[in-house]
Amino acid sequence: MKDQSKAAGKAASRLISEGIAELADWRGAALAKMRALIREADPDVLEEWKWRGTPVWSHDGGICTGESYKSIVKLTFFKGAALKDPAKLFNASLDGNVRRAIDIHEGEEIDGNAFKALIRAAVALNTSGGNKPAKRR
Repeated sequence: MKDQSKAAGKAASRLISEGIAELADWRGAALAKMRALIREADPDVLEEWKWRGTPVWSHDGGICTGESYKSIVKLTFFKGAALKDPAKLFNASLDGNVRRAIDIHEGEEIDGNAFKALIRAAVALNTSGGNKPAKRR
């Protein structure tokens, strides 16, 4: 089964690379940068291609998706409500009980270290089996 996951991951990685290349504007560059940060934060991350062409990053469960829209690149964390976000990167889907998202607009920079910390926290949550949302303050 692990060999199948690796093969599927390689195929998905290729599809993600192609999808980023097709975004021949700032969105492709932004998504490529966020993808590189995800891989730096978790070298064992599994890349998947789901839901009609959505990049998904997983490690013992979903970490986040990466989607491009006309005016934003959106990174949606599956269990974002359960993650501490001291740098306040989450700026979308804030009212949900489970998910949280980061919307990146043209010209915006994301704190790479804070983003990698979110990725590592999501992986830690997945590997611990936890899924309870953090208490709101």
